Amino acid sequence: MTATDPALTALAQGWCALSLLHGRIEAHIERALQAKHDLSAREYSLLDVLSRQHDGDGGHLQMKQVADAVVLSQSATTRLVTRLEDRGLLERYLCPTDRRGIYTNVTESGLKLLEEARPTNDAALRDALDEAAKNPELAPLVRVVETLKAPVPA
Repeated sequence: MTATDPALTALAQGWCALSLLHGRIEAHIERALQAKHDLSAREYSLLDVLSRQHDGDGGHLQMKQVADAVVLSQSATTRLVTRLEDRGLLERYLCPTDRRGIYTNVTESGLKLLEEARPTNDAALRDALDEAAKNPELAPLVRVVETLKAPVPA
């Protein structure tokens, strides 16, 4: 069954095409990051999200927020944080104002790896989008993705 199969509704066709595009992009990025940096796409995403935290009010993310940002369950996110902590790329510490809260920060090693991996991620994303644009089912989605801008935090 393809995204243009007449048995699918228009909504289902769109979802099928979007899912196909996402899967292709993620697989392409995964292969590139693994090959060059021994880093999964999820690990890269987690390092990226956590690297954008800052000190002060609202600067640190709770694990639920991190889980939402990397699209994983809280338990899977905790396992991912633990793996990266074991590799020396992340560190956890208690919140200074609420001893029940635990923060996770990217270490200097983690920031260095993220900086090294960012061009690989970006090039793999570009390559995957260029390849997908050749597919008539995916080309309209690629054009939309290319026009999206990151939301500006309030």
